Amino acid sequence: MNTSHQGRRWTGAAVAALLLATAMAAPASARLDPGGPPVDNTQHVSPQCLLQRIDQQLVRCDSLTGGGVPAASWVPEQ
Repeated sequence: MNTSHQGRRWTGAAVAALLLATAMAAPASARLDPGGPPVDNTQHVSPQCLLQRIDQQLVRCDSLTGGGVPAASWVPEQ
């Protein structure tokens, strides 16, 4: 094989790999996130919705609230 042709092939491959590596490693630009309007995350619980338990489940206002975790014995039973 011709050595000059072999050298050009390796040089072309090296240049292509270098271009690919520099194109993918572009610096990131940082900017402040403007965000959105403030969100009200407060929960309004009326006094008649007390935490209770039915057998081993936590209940508040006819909603299961325990996520499958057994209720503690000190929570009043309904």
